[in-house]
Amino acid sequence: MLSSVVADADTSRDRDTRRRALIRLGLIALPALAVLLAPAPADLPVRAQRVLAVVVLAIGLWSTEVMAAGVTGVVVIVALILTGAVPNVRDGFVGFADPVPYFLVGVLTIGLAVAKSGLAERIAVLLIARAGGRPRRLYVELLASFPLMTLLLPSATTRTGILVHVYDQALELAAVPRGAPLAKAIMLALNSINRLASTLLLTGGITPVVAAALIGNMSWGRWFWLMLAPYGALLAIGAVLIYWQYRAGFRDPIPLVTEGVRSPLSPREIRTLLIVGGAAALWLTDALHHWHPVIPALIAWICLLAPGIGVITWNDFEQGFGWANLFVIASSLSLARALISSEASTWVATHLARDVPALAGSPLLVVVALLVVAALLRALIPNITGFLATTIPLAMSVGTATGVNPLVCGLAVTIAGDAVLYYPAQSASSLVVYQRGHLTAPEIFRFGVWMTLLAALVVVAVALPYWVAIGVPLR
Repeated sequence: MLSSVVADADTSRDRDTRRRALIRLGLIALPALAVLLAPAPADLPVRAQRVLAVVVLAIGLWSTEVMAAGVTGVVVIVALILTGAVPNVRDGFVGFADPVPYFLVGVLTIGLAVAKSGLAERIAVLLIARAGGRPRRLYVELLASFPLMTLLLPSATTRTGILVHVYDQALELAAVPRGAPLAKAIMLALNSINRLASTLLLTGGITPVVAAALIGNMSWGRWFWLMLAPYGALLAIGAVLIYWQYRAGFRDPIPLVTEGVRSPLSPREIRTLLIVGGAAALWLTDALHHWHPVIPALIAWICLLAPGIGVITWNDFEQGFGWANLFVIASSLSLARALISSEASTWVATHLARDVPALAGSPLLVVVALLVVAALLRALIPNITGFLATTIPLAMSVGTATGVNPLVCGLAVTIAGDAVLYYPAQSASSLVVYQRGHLTAPEIFRFGVWMTLLAALVVVAVALPYWVAIGVPLR
């Protein structure tokens, strides 16, 4: 009798859960349907309107977690095809033909091997021992590692793929529960602040390379000199913001763990170090061999799984690899490609910025207006390359039309877009962190809003005066 009552209660709860989930799905789908069915403006192509409807649906699903991120990725591809937002099925799956998802496969496998070989635990024990039971020091040392790690591993995704395993292990050894304030602070720093260290270096990833090419093929030294002050300020203030937001996690000491710090490296650890070191050497010497970053990543993947020299088995890979990452990043690339090819992103950008030339009498207001436009476009465009390809030419054109230095306009929108993540699908490195389960999509969105305000403040209060001081005037 009692078991029947319990079963009925469970069934009732399941029905309520399903009902609430369906209601949330309906509320998320309504704005997308409204965009899809609304009369299109005369200058908006039909296919572009359909793409925008899918974008609205994707943003709603990715930012609320009403559906698993990987499932949302497949929903995006199916929606692109069924609505006619892409001309054929092949274009719906074009993201899977891009090298980036396979770069992510290689990087995540490196992180998995670091964990399985015992290297992650060894480094985690060392970090806890150095912290001496002080969570603030653990956090500060993480932040201090970003510039050095950027020199060794320029890609933020590669660094995050390794560090997320190390710090996940450190938190476990320190008995910090999953999702506790200290864990959230560390993971949010890896999610949002770590990426900024890469952009400071012209060779540090996709963002600086694409932005520098669109702005005018700047040299490494010029890019570094122009971005030093704004990105330094973003890193510092962003780190303080995270600390303040999760300050409760820094009050209590963490257990001191020292066992195994000085034990000799095992053969598996040595092989892992050699393979990862070889991949890093290939990434750092790309100016000599001109290989796409995916090639060293996949070479490392092959070596880590190869018999005799590998350190993980295929079963380890199947069970430990976050397959949702592949679907999310590939679908976001397909969506970004559709936004550009349908001219939807250009239409949105043009309409958002059409009144900016009216502010020509005030260069500062022109820059502020461009920052607002950049923030709105960043929410719509999931892929940073698509965002930069749309926004930088537009911003520089606006600068030319209003008499504001086009270089300043291009750099300003780059900072505004790169500093912000509204949902995990906008960055491969963010996906790596998100899959560990410490952060939720709403938490990432809230911090993205804070970083939007912070990026605007840094551009106006730090970047503009700094650029004037080093000979880059506003006009």
